[in-house]
Amino acid sequence: MEDIKKVVVVGGGITGLTAAYYLQKVAREKNLPLEIKLIEASHRLGGKMQTIVQDGFTIERGPDSFLARKQSMSRLVKDVGLEDKLIRNTAGKSFVLVNQRLFPMPGGSIMGIPTQIAPFLTTGLFSIPGKLRAAADFFLPKSNPKEDQGLGGFFRRRLGDEVVENLIEPLLSGIYAGNIDQLSLMSTFPQFYQVEQKYRSLILGMRKSTTLSPSNSNPEKKNKGIFLTLTTGLQSLTDRMEESLEPHSVLKGYKVEKIIKMESHKYELELNNGEILLADSVVVCVGHHIAQSIFSQYEFFNVFKDMPASSVATVAMAFPKEAIVKDIDGTGFVVSRNSDYSITACTWTHKKWPHTTPEGKVLLRCYVGRAGDETIVDLSDDQITKIVLDDLNKTMNIKMEPDFSIVTRWKDTMPQYIVGHKQRVETVKNAMQKELPGVFLAGSSYEGMGLPDCVDQGENAVQQVLDFLKLTSLKKEFIHQ
Repeated sequence: MEDIKKVVVVGGGITGLTAAYYLQKVAREKNLPLEIKLIEASHRLGGKMQTIVQDGFTIERGPDSFLARKQSMSRLVKDVGLEDKLIRNTAGKSFVLVNQRLFPMPGGSIMGIPTQIAPFLTTGLFSIPGKLRAAADFFLPKSNPKEDQGLGGFFRRRLGDEVVENLIEPLLSGIYAGNIDQLSLMSTFPQFYQVEQKYRSLILGMRKSTTLSPSNSNPEKKNKGIFLTLTTGLQSLTDRMEESLEPHSVLKGYKVEKIIKMESHKYELELNNGEILLADSVVVCVGHHIAQSIFSQYEFFNVFKDMPASSVATVAMAFPKEAIVKDIDGTGFVVSRNSDYSITACTWTHKKWPHTTPEGKVLLRCYVGRAGDETIVDLSDDQITKIVLDDLNKTMNIKMEPDFSIVTRWKDTMPQYIVGHKQRVETVKNAMQKELPGVFLAGSSYEGMGLPDCVDQGENAVQQVLDFLKLTSLKKEFIHQ
């Protein structure tokens, strides 16, 4: 009999869950000598994927969906037998709130970059000088090649301040809850840099790229939403994955304090209850600040000390339909920083995801907090709810108090990919390969924050473990058989 190799996955968010799930799947189906344990400091798995089912409502406290075109998440859903629960969002109008007014998102814009001229010319989002400045993109030369640069600076050079502040910044900071001028272009949207380098004009390049995209050749797909979720809530995925894990292979409520490399090339994991676990390989799927504290004896992890993380909160509010006197024909809006609002975005969840809301009811979900403006997250639930309602009543007319509201805080959990992020992560991973062979880093702090990005990282970690343990005859594709 071969020696049983022990693999420990640290962190039970979607990345760690994915790694543990697929490692056990491969071990079970190929009869490999592997023992996998998953350790989670809190008393539940799934990280930010949390769903509340209350009074007929299905309410997400963290992410509410994922991009359909990134297929790893859909494959995972299929693997655990929840494919019949997948549902696409209802495509509807989206708005940008600027100077107390809601403006429809210009048609044909991709992350705020216009690909159709007419909607851009006719929108009230920008002044005439602002539109003329954006048109300079047609004539400006491409930028000199750079290893990395700020998102804001890149877009301001191409399209001007007004387009950035009234359209691009609200969209992109809504995704990353960050300062667009500090966020790394190459770690968030490297495709925009590549388009500019290839086509010179960002607008012309995006138009050509969009025209050439296979999805645009199918007229039936044009009116479909681009997001997917589960009718049973995203937490049902993590629950199903947990049920699929081997009995006694999950330790919840235990924190890994330190990981120490031994002379035998194994690793000791010190837990907060004094227990020691041994491992041949470790997959570390925790945030950058926690990873740095676990490996504080290694100086190369210190770059994560200076990597910021922002705090946000979400407020879900349920109303009777008749409470909304002045309704809006759309599925949600984002808010320009130039507007005097505390909320950064609002989703009319009952329109975007009708399955979440009982007949005759309304479900609104608002977001507060962003880099440099996070104090609101520390207020009480009642204070936050009142501020959000006051903001909503500037554009809507809500004549009743909510039936109930749910405030969720995410403190220091939104990693900020600031300029140079990609190079810093690569430097740490290269040092780990040399100093900590068999230890692998994955998760939202490192190479993508979206759910599919985290699943991708979990899958990659599985292959890295198999390669390290010299089980290289297995192909990555096996994971999805």
